[in-house]
Amino acid sequence: MLQDEITYLKGVGPQRAEALFSELKIKTRADLLHYYPFRYIDRSQVTTIQKLSGESVAVQLIGKIISLKEIGVGKSKRLSGIFRDDTGDIELVWFKAPRWLIQNLKINETYVLFGKPTEFKGKYNFSHPELELLDEARIAHGSELKPVYGTTQKLINKGLNSNGIAKLTRSLVDECKSLIHENLPEEIIKRFRLMSRSEAIAQVHVPSNQQQLEAARRRLKFEELLFIQLQLAKQKLHLTKLERGVVFQKVGELFNRFYHEHLPFELTQAQKRVVKEIRLDVARGHHMNRLIQGDVGSGKTVVALLAALLAIDNGYQVCMMVPTEILAQQHFSTLTTLLNQTPVRLELLTGSTPRSKRRHLLGDLLQGELHFIVGTHALIEPVVQFKNLGLCIIDEQHRFGVAQRAQLWKKAELPPHVLVMTATPIPRTLAMTLYGDLDISVIDELPPGRKPIVTQWKSDARRTEVFQFMENEILKGRQVYVVYPLIAESEALDYKDLMDGYESIVRRFPLPKYHVSIVHGQMKSDAKEYEMKQFVEGKTQIMVATTVIEVGVNVPNATVMVIESAERFGLSQLHQLRGRVGRGGDQSYCILMTGVKVGNDSKTRLETMVRTNDGFEIAEVDLQLRGPGDLAGTQQSGALELKIADLAKDQVMLSAARELALEITDEDPDLTLPKNQLLLEALQKSKEARSDWSKIS
Repeated sequence: MLQDEITYLKGVGPQRAEALFSELKIKTRADLLHYYPFRYIDRSQVTTIQKLSGESVAVQLIGKIISLKEIGVGKSKRLSGIFRDDTGDIELVWFKAPRWLIQNLKINETYVLFGKPTEFKGKYNFSHPELELLDEARIAHGSELKPVYGTTQKLINKGLNSNGIAKLTRSLVDECKSLIHENLPEEIIKRFRLMSRSEAIAQVHVPSNQQQLEAARRRLKFEELLFIQLQLAKQKLHLTKLERGVVFQKVGELFNRFYHEHLPFELTQAQKRVVKEIRLDVARGHHMNRLIQGDVGSGKTVVALLAALLAIDNGYQVCMMVPTEILAQQHFSTLTTLLNQTPVRLELLTGSTPRSKRRHLLGDLLQGELHFIVGTHALIEPVVQFKNLGLCIIDEQHRFGVAQRAQLWKKAELPPHVLVMTATPIPRTLAMTLYGDLDISVIDELPPGRKPIVTQWKSDARRTEVFQFMENEILKGRQVYVVYPLIAESEALDYKDLMDGYESIVRRFPLPKYHVSIVHGQMKSDAKEYEMKQFVEGKTQIMVATTVIEVGVNVPNATVMVIESAERFGLSQLHQLRGRVGRGGDQSYCILMTGVKVGNDSKTRLETMVRTNDGFEIAEVDLQLRGPGDLAGTQQSGALELKIADLAKDQVMLSAARELALEITDEDPDLTLPKNQLLLEALQKSKEARSDWSKIS
């Protein structure tokens, strides 16, 4: 019955069912039961019109609508009403009032109103408030806690605002509570003192009191996190213990000679630790699936190169796949410099590689004469074939789709070892969920000699001072980045744009004394490459750019990063941009330029950047501000499609779920023991198409 389509639930019908599916992906009764409220209104807290102030957040009033009228015509048409309680009157406004609302609102009946008061021309009003008849509210909820559900304009137009959805879920809970079966073993329920599943689902929709609601949410969050972690633990177990992998038996001459004679600097302890972890992985005969997490400039590329030399020493080929041509060129240049005294043959393959060179390159790759190839997604094309691929290095894997990465696996008899690199520090809780099936190595140390970047926050009013500072650095022989969020002027957003900024900088730093480059995403690739090259070679002192330079530009002589309209950027992007400087031995600076007025979240981001250079601390703040979905970029596994758990707030619970999942799979990898039968059944039901990609990093 729970799998029956929602069409036939009382109060739904074909039109509402279609809207629920298209807007919220609710198709069955079970889908509706698992569509949880995102907050609750405490009905015991009631204020009065007289007590409203500019400081008021969302409030609850009890009173009557004494008048309603439609004002204006066409697009400017709106519904206006007067709401009265014992202390005064206040206006209610609906700019898009659905017909059902106009037909159902009753004059001189007592309503419970919920909304956030806004001030207009010295008076307060409520825009699009929630209204419910007092008697219906008391009867329907039976407690002081009213659930609030996410909805959309399309659903509201069909009478399914939060109250409408709540009405459906209440009737469904009454009808189906006895049909909700348990999916956790009794042993786990007792051990973690969890509420039963049926009671938890009932209480989360129709809570008896605050204590019962908290117990219900705890049960449902733990269940959700446990099943995610069980799936990831099973995948990891399969890869690390059951999946055969190529064996790199020896640490050969190439590795040893490079390590002892050609390394340009001493490895940090963190780099040595990660290299050791990789060596153990590739020698044991099982597939390696390892994520190297390291801040900008922490030395991930050298670690990846040492892994590549292990593979080549053992007769295998290596590929490194990166998301952009600029980054591919950068890696190729860096690796060429590092390998120039070794017999390793390294080549570059991108969409811009000439056809004649490509043909020779592909032939040599197939014959095994080419040891190491760096490239973009051009590497996954069917014509690219290897003789003996043993290691895939993937940089910033979230830029590639799972299916794209899977193409690399088809190019070898045994799946090649996979080493994923990311310069975006990931909070531990996010990593446990997003990358729970990978082994994770963290390079949490910067190479010796690197000085912490000094970060300052300046308003537009201090632009003259900033220009003078830029000039002082240029006169010392240094170079400067200036990054803008927009390419062309936007009427909707009052931000400095790239072309405006470029012109003002050229006026302040004129030829022939100064030379300014400009780079943005709309330029042709050859023009972009020319401008980049001019800056890299020191022929221009200032590079004005959009975030196209977020990755893939390495100029040790650049010591100043000026970020215009910094309030527009996310924390991780600000951190990535800041990482473009501080790559040499000189003191470097990051200047965050903003307008005078900055919102609270933006203020938190800017203050965090000024306070710390620690990418992991920054990532934790970012997780708190934005939630996991944004941080994950293009979601890979669906693991972050959480219905009730919150990775930013439920870290302790996630750790407990992770430990339990590992404990269960260590004892019973296939969940065949009778006590794990419920877990196995629930896991099988929840498996989606994404499990087809479970072997892909």
